[in-house]
Amino acid sequence: MEATEIIEYLRSNNLTVKTDGDFLELSPPEKITDELIKRLRKHKPAILAELKREERRLKVLTILSENPETKRAVITDLDSDTDNVILAIAIRNQYTFEISIPREKYDPFLLLDLLRSQEIVEH
Repeated sequence: MEATEIIEYLRSNNLTVKTDGDFLELSPPEKITDELIKRLRKHKPAILAELKREERRLKVLTILSENPETKRAVITDLDSDTDNVILAIAIRNQYTFEISIPREKYDPFLLLDLLRSQEIVEH
């Protein structure tokens, strides 16, 4: 079972799942079974990664929602991956996507120049 399927299963069974750093938070506790805990432990890194991806996507979409004049939004995630910097990007009425840049190649000043030249608003 993939991380997205596990998350969908949890939500369809009225369980709330969130990240808290490197931990998963589940509620309500009365719905958490030993079998579920075993499955979550087995897939924890992938579940955490998927939930963090969802959070980044929601953030860029929120930026667009709160700023109707903004065409594009970008957030930089320095914490989720020890080897890479993750950029989450949303383009109004088109799509959202992520770019993973190796930390040793990441240049925030070059990114700012690119954002300014393309009139992208960064938050």
